[in-house]
Amino acid sequence: MKSYADGKMLAEIEDGIGLITFNQPEKRNAMSVNMWHGLTDILDDMAADDKVRAIVMTGAGHKAFVSGADISQFEQQRADGNAQLEYDRLTSAGRAKLAAFPKPVIARIRGFCLGGGLGIAMQADIRIAAVDSEFGIPAAKLGIAYGFDMVKRLVSLVGQAHARTMLFTGSRIGSAEAQRIGLVNMVVPDEDLSTLVYEMARTIADNAPLSVKAMKQAVNGTMQGESERDLDGINAAVLACFDSTDYREGRTAFMEKRKPVWKGF
Repeated sequence: MKSYADGKMLAEIEDGIGLITFNQPEKRNAMSVNMWHGLTDILDDMAADDKVRAIVMTGAGHKAFVSGADISQFEQQRADGNAQLEYDRLTSAGRAKLAAFPKPVIARIRGFCLGGGLGIAMQADIRIAAVDSEFGIPAAKLGIAYGFDMVKRLVSLVGQAHARTMLFTGSRIGSAEAQRIGLVNMVVPDEDLSTLVYEMARTIADNAPLSVKAMKQAVNGTMQGESERDLDGINAAVLACFDSTDYREGRTAFMEKRKPVWKGF
């Protein structure tokens, strides 16, 4: 295990699966600016490591995934509009890295997943929650508002009607309601959470990496406006699969009734 951000962010890699842990349990894993810098460094390292095929994000302890931004920093770093612009600048690299991360990301959620923490979870490709989880965006109760990108992501997952309810009321919802409206993919008993998450990560990691990358790129493209959408890049990624050594290996392994050995090219 490797530590970042003075130990508030942890990273480890095991058998093709990267684990990122938000490690501030005494504050319910609330995100500080330094933790955002640590997340940026972790994502850079894992993106560059060809052995990493899938990522799991989780919170330390059992009380929270990430409970939001570290409110103890608000007075100093988010005191007014100008300070908020500087806060956005300081944290934007981590947000952009997570949004553009090319490998599949699973959020393993237990306990509180609130505000900016929910924003982090929504950037994951798949969200799996324990039954005791709680979700919400309490911005209206703090006198602040979230920017367009986070609101757009919320609407893309739950629709504008549910997004309005969550944003305007600032109320929390349980895991069953989160699954019903499409905020999370699955809800499982607390004791099964880790097993199920790692089984899914293992399944993804065992698939052809070029195929998974191309399909993530295509899904992301469907959520972008026409001016943002890189259709040439998406088509190139699809063709690269058909021209790859892995495609030949996949066909051969299927005919020989064995598990394929992927190279990633």
